[in-house]
Amino acid sequence: MNKKGTWYILKTAGDYCQIIESLDEPPTENLKYWGPFSSREDAIAHRIGLIRAGKC
Repeated sequence: MNKKGTWYILKTAGDYCQIIESLDEPPTENLKYWGPFSSREDAIAHRIGLIRAGKC
């Protein structure tokens, strides 16, 4: 089982949002990210919201 709060949504250069398990280091200024989320399912739900809002 994964530790709590280790899931992030990372927006890449092509406006695609991917879900990653952890951030080893903070992303560069050009990339946006959201999180941490307590579970992968929670990150997926937030990603769906970001897609609907036109941010991904």
